[in-house]
This record gives sequence, structure tokens and C-alpha cells, in this order.
Amino acid sequence: MIRLLCLLICLSSTAGAQVYIDPERTEVKDGWWQLQVAVGLSTVTPYRLFTLDNPRRLVVDFQNASWPEVAPDQLLSGDRATGLHFGALDTTWSRMVVDLAGPMRVKEAAMTRSDVGADLSIVLKRTGADEFAASAGAPAQANIFEPVPVPSMDSNAKGFVVVIDPGHGGIDPGAERGGVKEADLMRLLGLEVAQALNQIDGIHAVLTRDSDVFVPLDARVTFARSAGAGLFISLHADALEEDEASGASVYTLSKGGGSSASRRMVERHERGDLLAGVDLVDHSDRVATVLMELARSETGPQGRQFADRLIAEMRDAGVRVNSRPHREGQLAVLSAADFPSVLIEVGFLSNARDRAQLTDSSSRARIVSAIGAAVVGFAP
Repeated sequence: MIRLLCLLICLSSTAGAQVYIDPERTEVKDGWWQLQVAVGLSTVTPYRLFTLDNPRRLVVDFQNASWPEVAPDQLLSGDRATGLHFGALDTTWSRMVVDLAGPMRVKEAAMTRSDVGADLSIVLKRTGADEFAASAGAPAQANIFEPVPVPSMDSNAKGFVVVIDPGHGGIDPGAERGGVKEADLMRLLGLEVAQALNQIDGIHAVLTRDSDVFVPLDARVTFARSAGAGLFISLHADALEEDEASGASVYTLSKGGGSSASRRMVERHERGDLLAGVDLVDHSDRVATVLMELARSETGPQGRQFADRLIAEMRDAGVRVNSRPHREGQLAVLSAADFPSVLIEVGFLSNARDRAQLTDSSSRARIVSAIGAAVVGFAP
């Protein structure tokens, strides 16, 4: 996460946008009994990491990232890493390989948004040779670089449709702290939320993913549209370098971000997919944008109303809430004009207390209960 692996746009579903590596913010160096890897990027982007044995290496893959013309040795210092290599892997992915002097395990990994782009921070700790060998190996996914199609929608489903969107997944693990991966935790929470909502009369919940797969941001929104979403809820957990920040917050599309979001969508998508029930194929970009803004003039306030209702329900349920719980941002998963949408940061994995609560089923049940109560109060 991130301030949105943040990913919020972290997920950079804008699969053509180029990401640049900043050598001034990139280094591999020794720390106190650990190895620290820092990569500065121009913006957030999907990534994955794993270790390989014989020889021992840390491998990090980035989507749409271009490496600078700089000697690897200029980015490397210390004794725990003996070499650094990077370059293009295929047309859309690049790879960085760190040669390890000894067996090390990934302790922490997170991509966070910054004032100058995004920063990936990886911390490795010493481990035993047997433990390293047992955990080494590329992820076992048939084609790790291709997004998995979103699940199909039951055309006979009845009731108010709520699309639950567990953030990240597959090649995009999200934030990672204390052995907890955001992608795994949000998938679990998403399943719990969907199960609870489907027990409520008149509510039908569907998931954008129910396994550890990568689903592009645009595909998540498109699926919600095809499902007839009356509400879209994206689930994430934040992470910062410091551990002081805590509590849940809810994001809605920034009031000033509607028009720019509409223009970007018109440029990227086939018009027939932009607005449910309205054929925009024969309209100009300007007309399509105006029609989308008319729709957003209704769904935007609805999203903000749901966010305020959800925050109140979380407080009533005893969920820890951030001191600034309602936030705004120009996030890709909030850009749909034809249904209200929110992004919930359920807490901070970088905060030990938040992390302990998010990994506790009874604490998550309070979040699930609050979401359920907010949906019931919001649904027509």
C-alpha cells in the first residue's frame, strides 16, 4: 500500500504509462544486521519480488519501468550484496537482480507514494541456508505477467449489487509488514464482507477477485459496470515508513478530480464501456465527457454520503478510525461515473496495533459489521 502501493493507482492499471527509475533515490546497502534495498520511481507501479537459490539472489520485477543509464556498482555498497543487475525483461516488464552474499529472507517490502513519485523499500534479514532454500523460487503462476480475467457475473442475480474489490493480488502484493501481505489480507476481508452482505435480504455482493491473482484497475471497474453495480467498495491497508499513523479512513474521488478523470477515461477506453446504459460510441470526446460528468454529478455525492455513513458505522462498531477519516484522491478505482464508489483503508500495516487487529478475526468482524450496516442504510 501504500500510500497507495498505494497502489492505488498502484496498481497502475494504466498499462501503457512509462515509469522511470530515479538513480538518486535508488541504492542497495548494508544496514544493522540487514540488507536495505531502496528504489525510487516516478510513480507507483505493480511489482513482485522473490528469491532464487544457486546462486542466492533477490529478484524484483517492475511493470513499465525503465532503468537509467547508470553503472550498477554506483548503486551498491556494503558486503551483504555482491552484485546488482537490471534491465528489460520483456516489452512491459523490467527486472532487478541483487546477488546475495549469504542466505537472507525478506522481512519487509512496501511501495509508498512520495512528493516526487513513489519509493519501494525492501529489508532483508539473515536466515539459515535450509530456510532460504525452502522459500526460494519464482511464484508458481502460469503466466505471472498476464492479468487474470475477472470472474463472471451471475446474470440472474437479484437485489442491490455491491461490488467488493480486494486490492492488489498476484504480481502486486501491496504493502507487507510483519509477515502480513496486504493482498492476502484484503482477499480474506473481501470474502468475509461478501459473505456477510449476501446474507442480507435484497443485497447481492460480488468480488472482483477471490484468489491471489492480478486484476488491472480498469478491469475491476469494467467488471463492476457489467455486474450492474449500485455501489463499489475497494479494500486496502495503508503503510508508512513511520508507525505513528493508525486507524481506518475512507477515500472518495476528489471533487476537483472528476473532469480530469473523465477525460482520461475517454482517452483510454472504448466509449461503449464508459457509462452503463448509454451508448457513447458515436459521440465526440467532448460530448462523452459531458455525459459522464452529468452522471458523476449524482454518483459523486452518493459516494461521499456513503463514506460519511460508513465512518459513523465504524465508530459505532468500535473500529479504530483515523483522525482524518474522510479523504479524497484521484484514484483509478474511483473514476467510474455511473455508480458511487469508495476506497477503504482499513488500517495501517506499518502500525503494530492496527496490524494485530487486522489479523484478528474478531476485530475484522467489526469492520465487516460496519460495512454491512452502512450498505443497508445506503441501499434503496
